[in-house]
Formats: sequence, structure tokens, C-alpha cells
Amino acid sequence: MHPVLQALKQRAAAWTQFRRDLHQHPETGFEEERTSQRVAEKLKEFGYSVHQGMAKTGVIGTLKVGNGGKVLGLRADMDALPMTENSGKAWSSQNSGKFHGCGHDGHTTILLCAAEYLAQHRNFNGTLHLIFQPAEELLCGGKAMLEDGLLQKFPCDALFGLHNMPGLPTGHFYFRKGAMMASSDRVHITVTGVGGHGAMPENSVDATLVACHIAVALQTIVSRNVTPFAQAVVTIGSIQSGEAANIINEKAVLKLSVRALDPQIRQLLLKRINEIARLQAQSFNAVAEVAHINGCPVLVNNSEATDFAIDVARELVGEASVCAEAPALMGSEDFAFMLEAQPKGAYPIVGAGEGATVHNPAYDFNDELIAPAAAYWCLLTQRYLR
Repeated sequence: MHPVLQALKQRAAAWTQFRRDLHQHPETGFEEERTSQRVAEKLKEFGYSVHQGMAKTGVIGTLKVGNGGKVLGLRADMDALPMTENSGKAWSSQNSGKFHGCGHDGHTTILLCAAEYLAQHRNFNGTLHLIFQPAEELLCGGKAMLEDGLLQKFPCDALFGLHNMPGLPTGHFYFRKGAMMASSDRVHITVTGVGGHGAMPENSVDATLVACHIAVALQTIVSRNVTPFAQAVVTIGSIQSGEAANIINEKAVLKLSVRALDPQIRQLLLKRINEIARLQAQSFNAVAEVAHINGCPVLVNNSEATDFAIDVARELVGEASVCAEAPALMGSEDFAFMLEAQPKGAYPIVGAGEGATVHNPAYDFNDELIAPAAAYWCLLTQRYLR
């Protein structure tokens, strides 16, 4: 066992207790008041310079050791999901309708565990910025921190983040150069027709019917506009229109989730959604308005930074526990905004073992990950800031 991991395992019980406290008190995007305060208190206790309030609830802890000129940034997300937990654990959420269903309580704990070790040993030479980000689940917290001056106030020569993944062997590390996670765009289509009585359709323009035709037509984008060698998803998660059976509805709303692993494919998807919605509606004498609610770019891992990150993982856990060519994921992650602003970085996945997947009400973070993932941050810091 690597000596850093061996040392951190001695603190695993204390950090497990801390993680479970965060789990009991989940807070959703830009509302992480208690969480950010607990993070700030720990960082100050360890001797970090602490900046609070970036993007409302974001926290940055800075530790400078020696006279090295290089600067490393490590990022963890803090927010929970707006969903109800049914894991049955003793430390289940105490906040109704809020739940750490993606493991951000674990990610925050991992980085704080590493922060404690690095502050105690100070066995690196340079500047370390620990970035605790709000609102990842909204896919805009990273962007908000950048707009608030994150990299101007805390410039970094390289940026790294990580995410746990149930279903993969516990403590195994997965890497991929290039596009690692998909872009994500939320699109709403509002169809406006002419309402009327259900018994007299000839006097109306049925927005519900138009929405259904748009929904079917949108399914042709991936199958007929995107090359079979590219990965793309257009999901219609919601169609809302009326409540009564005998009313022809004037309005209908479709809500879409759009994902791609290539920026050009992403733009193609958005273009075709707009064209198909408007022209399908026009063919029924209706009108469709397409609103782009928000979007997150493709998460792209820098080749050189990924090679470095892979070497660190191999040193920590051995060749057999490292996958250097993991498949890309169609899920999205707003750390992509930070890697877009500072491309020298990477985002590995850490296996969390068997259990419910993320965003499932039965999910719970695997506390056995805290020590090995924190050891990874410690070793990566030591190697980057030699």
C-alpha cells in the first residue's frame, strides 16, 4: 500500500462521519450555505487562506508552500439534487426533497481529507488552490465561478476534478484523452395554436397534436442528420398540454435534453431542433418558439495532463487498477466550463463498487473511496508541485 494512502486510512473514520453529516444536510444549487461554511471552517482550521462567496456559495482555499512558481487547482462540487432519498441509511437526508444523490458530499469530503494531509505535511513546492463549486447539478455553477473571476483571482497552470461511478470496481481509476463527457443543452419548445371545443376540431389548431408531430420528427435528427460514427442524444423528457379530455389546447410545451461528444455535432443538433420545430408547426398553421434554457460544453481532457494524471494513478494503485482508455460518457459535467477556460487539465472517474447508480433515490456514496481518492489528490499535488 502506498504510504500516502496508508496515512489517510488512519483518518478514514473521522472523514466518513463528516461525509455523512453533509449527506444528512443536503443543499441544492447556489443554496449551499451550511456546506460552504463547514468547508471554510475546515480549510481555516488546516491553515489555508480562504475566499468565500464566489458564485454566491463557492469556496476557494489556497495554500502556498516554498518558492515554486507553479499553481495547481483541484475542484470538488458541493450541491445536492432536488429529489427524495429512499436509501434507508441512518444518515439519510433530513432536508425534505433534497438528497446527495450524486456523491457531491463525497467529492467535497475527499478534497478536504486531502487538504488536511497536504497542510500537515507541506511536501510540495508551489501554490495549491482548492475549489469548492456550487450548483454543478444545474450545469452552471462552474460557469458562474468563472464569470465571478475565478481564474483571474486564482489563476491555475492546471486544473483537475474527479467523479465517483457506481458499477465500476472500488478505487479503480478511469481516464480518457479528448472528449470524456457530453455537452448538455436544455431546450424548451412552446407550440401555440388555436384553442377550442374538443367536439369541433375544425375551428381550432390543436397544439397537442402539433407537439406530437414535432416529437416524432425530432427523432430523425440523430438517425438521419448525424453520422453513425458520432454519438448524440435528443431526449424529450416532458410534453405538457392541457388537463381536460374535451378541450383542444392552445398551448403545448416540449422539454428537451440534448447531448453530444463533438462541438460541431452539438451545433448541428441545436440548429435542426430549431428548424424542425418551427417548420412542423408552420405546416399545421401553428407557431413554435424554441428557447435555449442553458447549456454546458463537451468536457475535453487535455492529452498531456491526462498522461500525467494516469502516471499518478499508476503510482498510487498500480497498473491493474488503472484504465487509460475508458469509454466516453453521455452524461454531462460542468467542470467542462473550467477546462474550456483552462484546457490544461483532466477529469478522471473513480469506481465506487456495486450499488445503486447516481441520481437513483437508493444511491449512497461509498465511504471506502474517501481515502484512496484523497490520496490521489495528495500524490497528484506532490508530483505536479515538486
